[in-house]
Amino acid sequence: MEIPGILAMRTKHIFHLGNWAWAVVFLLGLLPVSAVAQRGESEIVDQPPKGLTVEQVIEKFAAKEKLFKAAREQYTWTQDVKVDDSGANGEGEFRQVSNILFDDKGRRIEQVTFAPQNTLRNISMSPEDFEDLQKRLPFVLTSDEIAEYDIRYIGQQKEDELNTYVFDVAPKKMEPKKRYFQGRIWVDDTDFQIVKTYGKNVPDIKKNKNNENLFPNFTTYRELIDGRYWFPTFTKIDDDLHFSMGDVHIKQVVKYSNYKRFGSDVKITYEGQDIESNKQPQDKQQSPQNAPAPQTPPDKNAPPQKPQQ
Repeated sequence: MEIPGILAMRTKHIFHLGNWAWAVVFLLGLLPVSAVAQRGESEIVDQPPKGLTVEQVIEKFAAKEKLFKAAREQYTWTQDVKVDDSGANGEGEFRQVSNILFDDKGRRIEQVTFAPQNTLRNISMSPEDFEDLQKRLPFVLTSDEIAEYDIRYIGQQKEDELNTYVFDVAPKKMEPKKRYFQGRIWVDDTDFQIVKTYGKNVPDIKKNKNNENLFPNFTTYRELIDGRYWFPTFTKIDDDLHFSMGDVHIKQVVKYSNYKRFGSDVKITYEGQDIESNKQPQDKQQSPQNAPAPQTPPDKNAPPQKPQQ
């Protein structure tokens, strides 16, 4: 988030957030877990992983994260963003609803469906903020990136019905013009995928007191999609940004919904198992009663069917 140049010269006070119209979103915690909301946390227990070393857990979840990052790239979804600010310059709001789709050549595109006038008065959305919405708020830590981070095992913690392994992660070093995540992740002890993230994207960008791009702490929750993928569905931000000209308090909610599988010939496997069909890759034959009729081509835009038990 940035302070717009014309406002940076006028900003001399500490900003405080007034009544927030979307506070009702946080009442989602009263709904069932399947509705996203907040997860119930218990105390962190200082116990080692069950039947595995910490290094093996890291290796397993990093491999799974790489595979399911690729899987999400085969999906479309709706992205709903709302940002509120309030302070000496008044109150304002940014709102944008988009469909994250593919064009006819299979390239990822964003189709904005709702975007009322941006009335933010104390901050502005930077290019990095928009990039974060798709790439860094839904943080993944794959086997390709694992070497860039220090990863410290904290213990085990219950998140609703899930038992999770908790890790603190931070970049070992920051390369110029590259951005990283720093914070805490919760890894499901059965699926070995990240189910919750808390932290911030680093580094902040500070060129001078009138040109600062600061990034808030955020919490991202994931849900099980199509019975196999832990995809991000809800991000919330409630944080102070400490600009040289004064603190700005912001609240932000991002909802990722309507995940639908886009037609693709890509096969995703893990430990020899075909993730898409829940069968061994060599078992490609369908029984006659389950085989599709030859004259009816499959709908490549339809969501995947639930695997047979």
